[in-house]
Amino acid sequence: MMSVTKAQSEENGDRVYSGLENAVQQDFEFLKGKRVGFITNQTAVTKDLQSAVDVMFAAQNVNLVALFGPEHGVRGIEMAGDKIEDQVDPKTGLPVYSLYGSTRKPTPEMLEGLDALVYDIQDIGVRSYTYISTMGLAMEAASESGLEFYVLDRPNPLGGERVSGVPTKPGFESFVSAFPIPYVYGLTPGELANMLVDEKIIDVKDGFSPTIIPLKNWTRDMTFMETGLPWVPTSPHIPHPETSYYYVTTGVLGELKMISEGVGTTIPFEYVGHEDLDALELAEALRKMEIPGVLFRAAAMKPYYGRDEGKYLQGVQLVIEDFKNAPLLELQFRILEAIHQINPDFTVLDERTQRRHKMFDWVIGTDEVRKTFAKSYKYEDIEPILMEGVKEFKEKSSEYYLYE
Repeated sequence: MMSVTKAQSEENGDRVYSGLENAVQQDFEFLKGKRVGFITNQTAVTKDLQSAVDVMFAAQNVNLVALFGPEHGVRGIEMAGDKIEDQVDPKTGLPVYSLYGSTRKPTPEMLEGLDALVYDIQDIGVRSYTYISTMGLAMEAASESGLEFYVLDRPNPLGGERVSGVPTKPGFESFVSAFPIPYVYGLTPGELANMLVDEKIIDVKDGFSPTIIPLKNWTRDMTFMETGLPWVPTSPHIPHPETSYYYVTTGVLGELKMISEGVGTTIPFEYVGHEDLDALELAEALRKMEIPGVLFRAAAMKPYYGRDEGKYLQGVQLVIEDFKNAPLLELQFRILEAIHQINPDFTVLDERTQRRHKMFDWVIGTDEVRKTFAKSYKYEDIEPILMEGVKEFKEKSSEYYLYE
């Protein structure tokens, strides 16, 4: 049974208020008398960029005793994929338990003496982003230890209407695809938390239910840019809210580690390039596909760091004109299709990238996409696979909407 606490009745204009700000308006009354563990990172801030850690630590009704850090750490200073050790928060002096090191699920020892766990992290609405995997494991741990669990909700920067990508198939579960949900799932963290529990997607005890501290004034058709909330980079290569969209367009392709997805340049995920491509030729081939809502600019780049540091790459810059309607997930496959049209010998799903196929499959949620696309490099061949189960998920997930 999902539960939602109500904000105080005071009117504060029509900008969006995060769950954190909603909680501040309530003076964190729901945490009074409880020993609290806080799962969070640098993205959890108020409108004026105060850290949620510092706000809760100073709050009279909050007895904050421990912090838990996901990928990138509590203060967001760790790089993607880096293992993080337990440490002490330098500002508050609180212990920080790493959930992206030797353990990814809070242990009973970490939770000893706590009454409640609170989760507040800005996500990007993409299944392969590991924060929701951390949230799911933390709810399981809270259930096992008899703790209450609260989610301070935040917007889905891709909006609440876009859903795409086949739900993870059995056998392809991983930390980058922990749940059988589409690649782009169209839910806020709070909505997803309720769904994971009520649909028994995660293993929790009967009667366990997260409490969601909701957003105020957010609607499903909003982009993050329309919320009035500040954007804090959710990871080093998601510097702007718009980057969330570009991550969907090239992030899966980037897992092959063969064609640059712009990481190492000033426009991560907005660029695709390789030393053996012709930028003008590729841009023209993509324009001829008449993909709605997206423009392509021929561009040469020399990444400053990373896998392609110092290489002279030719390719295209992607420019999304219509953030609400432009196709996203299919774009990387359209780009690979265009490359193959220009040069049939330029294949990326062969023995040269074989060591990366497992990660590619984990991220996309099945090996059917890779195996089918590799036969002819045509997006139309894999579209039915990518759309399988999407309609059914959208219908089911709508039962968990907290916002119109």
